[in-house]
Amino acid sequence: MKGELKKILPALVLCILFLCGCAPKDARTTIQFASWGSKSEIDILKPILNDFEKENPNIKVDFMHIPQNYFQKIHLLFASNTAPDVVFMNNLYLPVYANFLQEMPIQTGYYTQALEALSYDGKLYAIPRDVSNLVIFYNKDMFNKKRISYPDKNWTFDDFLKIAQKLTDDRTFGVSFEEDPLFYLPYLMSEGGGILPEEINKTESQNALKFYADLRNKYHVAPKKVESASATMAQMFLQERLGMYISGRWMVPKLREEAKFDWDIVQFPRGTKGSIVQLDASGWAIAKSSKHKNESMKFINYLASKKSSEQFAKSGLIIPARIDVSVNDGQKPLHSQVFIEIINTSKPTPVTKNYREIIDNLKKDLERMF
Repeated sequence: MKGELKKILPALVLCILFLCGCAPKDARTTIQFASWGSKSEIDILKPILNDFEKENPNIKVDFMHIPQNYFQKIHLLFASNTAPDVVFMNNLYLPVYANFLQEMPIQTGYYTQALEALSYDGKLYAIPRDVSNLVIFYNKDMFNKKRISYPDKNWTFDDFLKIAQKLTDDRTFGVSFEEDPLFYLPYLMSEGGGILPEEINKTESQNALKFYADLRNKYHVAPKKVESASATMAQMFLQERLGMYISGRWMVPKLREEAKFDWDIVQFPRGTKGSIVQLDASGWAIAKSSKHKNESMKFINYLASKKSSEQFAKSGLIIPARIDVSVNDGQKPLHSQVFIEIINTSKPTPVTKNYREIIDNLKKDLERMF
């Protein structure tokens, strides 16, 4: 009898599980998580997702990677009421989606500017992963060859222009030039101006725009479109055709891997109001329509933990929004701490619901000046 029972017991257990609909894997709560990200970024993210599932066997994460046209696709998902439970969000699009997102509890241990950037109407809608700001990358070998002193945090717009002129020769330009407002907003902010409709016509803004345009058109220390041809500013810097390059932390992994010269960073030069660059932030939000808000919050807390933040920061790709996570990993740039130091003087990008429309119009209006 015992032998007979041993034979039929496994089948009996399977039948009971099937009839109850409670097979172990089926019992897990599935949350959907959408994010953009390059291959290197996703390579960091996936092990973190796996570790979360191991520590939380009752939750499965369905990862939706959207590498291109992220916000267009997210928009369609919200519009069709099929939004993921957890959405990677940035401050530039936050006002558009705030009504579709769950308000987050008060947070501590993050840079105040990061929390401010991911808030709308005084309410926090995403837990920050990173902050993003701009610095000047510079080719130390080129400075050494031309016997130019490295810039320091006290340099001014005038110092910046003089150095750019010394770096410029038949093959090399002193500094990068890009027509996206992301890259010239620091010039305006450092002079007390801005790019919103109520700010752009201020004398401070117009003077800063003229200074920026003059880098290309009057002083010829920045390349015109015909001179850069199809090359991006990042490519020109890597080709040693630019002495200085305005960009963010996201360039660090590429420079570590591809630059054949010594390089470092310095904060943006000081205008009449100081050295002020915009601060953007990215983080994780929960859709109001989510049916699994508790599980989603647990997942976000895991992504935002110190352990996970250190994994994201280790690549050199981001500036962590957590105050207790360092960017100093013993690799280039030597002055990595500059990314952290300038947070105190940075200002969140002033974003409105029609921000994208404002930016598109601004590009058209300034095309002739540039």
